[in-house]
Amino acid sequence: MVKFSKQFEGQLVPEWKEAFVDYCQLKKDIKKIHFLNNPTTNTDKNKTSFAKSLVSSLRKYVFLDHKQREPRVIQVHRKLATSASTGDLYETELLEQFADTDAAVEFFACLDLQLNKVNQFYRNKEKEFLDRGESLKKQMDILVELKTSLNQKRAKGTPSNDSKEEDSISGTISCDEESIKDAIDAEEGVEGLSGELDKDDVKLPKSPRSLRIKKDDVVNRQGRNLRIHIPLTNPTRAFSAITYLLRDDLKSNQASSKKCGPEANKLLINKKKLHHAEKMIRGAFVELYKGLGYLKTYRNLNMLAFVKILKKFDKVTGKQVSPIYLRVVESSFFNSSDKALKLADEVEEIFVKHFAEDNKRKAMKYLKPTHRKESHAVTFFIGLFAGCFIALFVGYVIMAHITGMYRSSSDTVYMETVYPFLSMFSLLFLHFFLYGCNIYMWRKTRINYSFIFELSPTKELKYRDVFLICTISMTALVGVLFLHLSLVAKGYSYSQVQAIPGFLLLVFIIVLICPFNIIYKSSRYHFLSVMRNIVLSPLYKVVMLDFFMADQLCSQIPTLRNLEYIACYYITGSYKTQDFNYCSRNTYYRDLAYAVSFLPYYWRAMQCARRWFDEGQKIHLVNLGKYVSAMLAAGAKVAYEREKNVGWLCLVVIMSTSATVYQLYWDFVKDWGLLQFNSKNPWLRDELVLRKKFIYYFSLQSAYYKSLENRSPENLFYPVCNFANNRKELGQTIIISPKIPKFVSNTLNTSPKFANR
Repeated sequence: MVKFSKQFEGQLVPEWKEAFVDYCQLKKDIKKIHFLNNPTTNTDKNKTSFAKSLVSSLRKYVFLDHKQREPRVIQVHRKLATSASTGDLYETELLEQFADTDAAVEFFACLDLQLNKVNQFYRNKEKEFLDRGESLKKQMDILVELKTSLNQKRAKGTPSNDSKEEDSISGTISCDEESIKDAIDAEEGVEGLSGELDKDDVKLPKSPRSLRIKKDDVVNRQGRNLRIHIPLTNPTRAFSAITYLLRDDLKSNQASSKKCGPEANKLLINKKKLHHAEKMIRGAFVELYKGLGYLKTYRNLNMLAFVKILKKFDKVTGKQVSPIYLRVVESSFFNSSDKALKLADEVEEIFVKHFAEDNKRKAMKYLKPTHRKESHAVTFFIGLFAGCFIALFVGYVIMAHITGMYRSSSDTVYMETVYPFLSMFSLLFLHFFLYGCNIYMWRKTRINYSFIFELSPTKELKYRDVFLICTISMTALVGVLFLHLSLVAKGYSYSQVQAIPGFLLLVFIIVLICPFNIIYKSSRYHFLSVMRNIVLSPLYKVVMLDFFMADQLCSQIPTLRNLEYIACYYITGSYKTQDFNYCSRNTYYRDLAYAVSFLPYYWRAMQCARRWFDEGQKIHLVNLGKYVSAMLAAGAKVAYEREKNVGWLCLVVIMSTSATVYQLYWDFVKDWGLLQFNSKNPWLRDELVLRKKFIYYFSLQSAYYKSLENRSPENLFYPVCNFANNRKELGQTIIISPKIPKFVSNTLNTSPKFANR
């Protein structure tokens, strides 16, 4: 039978872990009381426990008034709140002497502290949810009115008229500056048609893809004010918003020279805008309903924790405390308030009515999505393709030895053309395999990676899916190389067989961009959208998944260079002439190789700049310096390759060493939160995800020695600074997992120290 403490830890909301009852600490206090009150003999203990259980059972069946017969062991005092935000406070007084009064006093002080903490947290969260619910309901009312007006206008229009004005409704922009200011500052002003919630106002598990409002237009329609938000989320919206701002400034300048008349500037709200607003309001309702579900879980688990811990106390001390204290807990705010439950019912009704066409089953697919069931067939095929990969790989190695590919007089053409292809895919899928290991470890340690990376719970890749993709891909890769080597050994010319690896690369690209709903389409397209965001980093708002993937690209510079070589080898037709040195002799290719090595650091630097622009935190500029130092070290290496002299060599060593120290400090201290001198865990941070500390020390040491290897002159091009390259290839499961919870706390605005990465 699983202990309640493990069940409690397994079911609590990870992002609210600190707000739950500290069940472990209360158990420690009870164990302390138990050790101090432990009887001298087990016989006496059994007799007393039997007698106490007999008396407690008889009390349940006594026909006299229970309240009169119940001993008053404790009395819980309720201190009225000084303000509505603080809430009532509870304090317990001991009316009877315990065997160890000090330990009992300490236990009840901790219990009161936990009860007050739970009440305060529940009060704040409930108020936050209610405010969000009211805001969304107002937005929904205005959206319904606008849709009704638009439909009425379209019904009156002629079918032949296809102008935009027939598909839109217009609202007048107020010319009175004071009325505009009052409308913006008014509390009943609607947050906008976008239906988004500001990230700064949210401290619960919700999608962190929230956007800042850059432009508000106050539209007066039928005596009501609303604001239309233009979020700067992508290049198209950014440029259109800038254009709109310029046009709006021009209109305002023209309007200021004229008096406000009945014909004011008009703003068109067409069907497309309303559809976009409806979609985002629907998403906001889904997130609100999910948060209310978390709050309900918080309420039930804490109530159960109080019941369990008080029963333990009664069992250890032999006192009947639980009936008295549980009445107080049941009447406390977090267990008696039903506003959040009523709001959940209202959200469900609104969603069924407006977004599911009165179909409750359809609405529940959005509000309570069911997770995709893991099939045993996936596990079977993982084992099948893993066995095929091992067999083909062993066969390939044996054939390579037989044909003499590993000898000093081996076939130069084969080694120079095939092995870049093999190493590119091997490193890529090794990285992907480690990502699957990360998912497994994150799930085991209960890290909410889906929330952190904003992944859809119903469409995200599970670790079994990742392993299946890796085994299938590597089986196909080794199978093609085995076929290629077999044909070469049989005497086929290179012009006939060199197209086979290129054909496999083409197949991988086609599968990646395949528009059909096969082979994890949602994940493939999500990956492509993230890569687009990275390439256009300054123009897109940076979210967690974007800069996490950009960090991974910094580890894949060898893969990018091999991909560049393979592209040059096949595009220029060198595979037909077998001139494999053509690309390396080309000046443009060498310059492009340097540019490819710069790109991942440039993208990360641009992401840091964009985050500084959006959030205004100087820490992002310091993080930007890390990637700039990497580019400077690589640039010094480029200059040294062209002019090999002592001056440039000294500059390379200085720049690379400085960048290495810079990045080691940032990764150890800022990203991982390690090397804390005043921590209760020596050289680590206070809160550790993994219980075994040697894993952290081993990771630190292995990463450090690996970084020293990169200081050799022949490796200075991948700047020695590239510590991320080592940590993700050597121990991604161990290293990355400990840093995620710190980002969660930052996302929830509970620890602003992190989010530098």
